[in-house]
Amino acid sequence: MKTLLIANQKGGCGKSMAAITLAAALAQQGCSVALADADPQGSSLEWLAQRPAHVPAITGIDWSRDKLIGELPKSLRKEREPDWLVIDAPGALSTDRMAQLVAESDVLMIPVQPSFFDVSSTQRFLQRIDEIKRIRKGRVQVYLLANRIRSQSTTTQQLAEFFTTIGQRPIAWIAERSIYPQLAAQGLSIFDQPQRVYQLMTMQWQPILQHLIPETIKPNEAGETSTAQSAIVSSIEKTQQSVTTPKATRNKRQVAEAAHRNADADALASDSTDKSTGDWY
Repeated sequence: MKTLLIANQKGGCGKSMAAITLAAALAQQGCSVALADADPQGSSLEWLAQRPAHVPAITGIDWSRDKLIGELPKSLRKEREPDWLVIDAPGALSTDRMAQLVAESDVLMIPVQPSFFDVSSTQRFLQRIDEIKRIRKGRVQVYLLANRIRSQSTTTQQLAEFFTTIGQRPIAWIAERSIYPQLAAQGLSIFDQPQRVYQLMTMQWQPILQHLIPETIKPNEAGETSTAQSAIVSSIEKTQQSVTTPKATRNKRQVAEAAHRNADADALASDSTDKSTGDWY
């Protein structure tokens, strides 16, 4: 059994949404999956309670109390262990509890959204986890996830600069879309939906799956994923260049060209009016 921990000390950065999305993604790839909810709010377990019977099953585990961490249900102990255990960590983690969760993990995914407070909090969190022996010795793979991205926003540009400053690029850029909490209320994720509009969104998550289950990703899927990610990053970089260019040097033709170049990214990133995120984020 491999274990993926979704954690950050900052609340509201999309930990639960990332956890349920990746749990559903792994299940759709044919993996047996368990989802451990270590957050007293219980959002992931609430999502599982709404999950319909026609989509791949995911086993829920309550790790909301310290003494429960590491315990698997009897049903899992009697049968073979799941291929993947996804852990949804709470915010405001104590060092001891973080160490407990890391002790159970092979991969640590840290969602960070584009805001000053999230970036500052993530910097402190990265410093804290460096003190955990298992991470310091490289026994846990640590990835950053750029979450709830609006490619044309100033805060997203600042987030990109943060990644450059610390010398670690995010494993993926995930656009903000209101459909995530809408599906979550039904116990679903974008990976449970076959329509093309959802497939475009799942491409943004494929870089993560390429790291977690590389044997299941087809070459054509990897190529489409690279295009999807490049569109978002290119849009961010072009916006940064626009900000640093004096207004006197810009003209209508430059603006039109920039809008044309960013069209593909806008199709993948969220609409500027798409602000409904709900409590799931």
